[in-house]
Amino acid sequence: MTDSRGAARRRFLLNAVTAAGGVGLAGFPMVAAAQGPVVFRFQGAWSARDIFHEYALDYARRVIDMSGGRLRIEVLAAGAVVKPQELLDAVHKGVLDGCHATPGLWESRNTALPLFGSGPALGMDANQLLAWMRYGGGAALYQDLYERALNANVVGLLYGPMPGQPLGWFKKPIASSAQFRGLKFRVTGPWADLYRELGVAVSDLPDGEIVAAMARGSLDGAAFGNPTSDRQLGLPGAAGVCMMQSFHAPAQVFEILYNRKKFDALPPDLRAIARHAADAAGADLSWKATHRYSTDYAEMRERREARFLKTPVEVLRAQLRAWQAVVSAKSRDNPIFEKVIESQRRWARRAVGWSLDAAADPRIAYHYWFSGKAGAAKQ
Repeated sequence: MTDSRGAARRRFLLNAVTAAGGVGLAGFPMVAAAQGPVVFRFQGAWSARDIFHEYALDYARRVIDMSGGRLRIEVLAAGAVVKPQELLDAVHKGVLDGCHATPGLWESRNTALPLFGSGPALGMDANQLLAWMRYGGGAALYQDLYERALNANVVGLLYGPMPGQPLGWFKKPIASSAQFRGLKFRVTGPWADLYRELGVAVSDLPDGEIVAAMARGSLDGAAFGNPTSDRQLGLPGAAGVCMMQSFHAPAQVFEILYNRKKFDALPPDLRAIARHAADAAGADLSWKATHRYSTDYAEMRERREARFLKTPVEVLRAQLRAWQAVVSAKSRDNPIFEKVIESQRRWARRAVGWSLDAAADPRIAYHYWFSGKAGAAKQ
């Protein structure tokens, strides 16, 4: 008796939807309930202990929550399936459904790709870089690079503004750019060219080997990431000196790549959720980074785990000259690089120029309230 009434009710609902032109049939709970969740397997470029892996998990959680569990992303740590530098190929081929990384990892495929993940110091922070992507023409250049230049079977999402990196960790303070000549320094990705221009003997050791290399003297310094990641890796004990402020990685953002065939096969609402979840996760990422990085920085200073010094202005200017040389060389060699960097320059000139004129120097307020400077900014 119950079964016959249930069957009659299902026929009634189906007929009602059909009479309305079939609109909304897939949205009925009885239909959705008959379908299992779509599960995508991702791999990140980060160690499971790193806060960057935590950011990848945060994005996955938002997709799951916003989709009501209809789209689930399982995130593996670095090396679980392929090496970090092999993630693009793995997603392209469908070995993985997606990955969490940064465009600088694919520099060998096209030298313009790192410009979307950080780029040279044009005065932009990471939020301004993402604004260029959304409103300054960056998205079209990004999509064109993957689709036409690389013929990559991927859909890319850039998100997650990060603070600029410190200059790095050293055994001795860096007082001038002359100290870089011959310095054995670990740095990876697009920033290696900048440091080579400064005369550095660049090493690209894997993350897990940095501390041991510094302990045995085969490294004089290393650039890694942020107070939380650096502390977790053990750099304060291995080096002892952190030079704050740098122009080598001033505007970093993350990249989420989906296999295009898998992504395009999703219903429109799930594709929209995947995109909008990146915006939501990116906002929270910047808030979490402010909390976690400032906490670890304050604790390291209070516990005297390391000395934190500001990078001299002369060193910052030397970095800018090195960037100019690197950009000029790459622009000559790669028309796509030249096109992207010129677009970024036009955006930075307008957007950063407005920001500098509109915003009061925050040091004035900070020193007024916390340093007893009564509004006098410390230069």
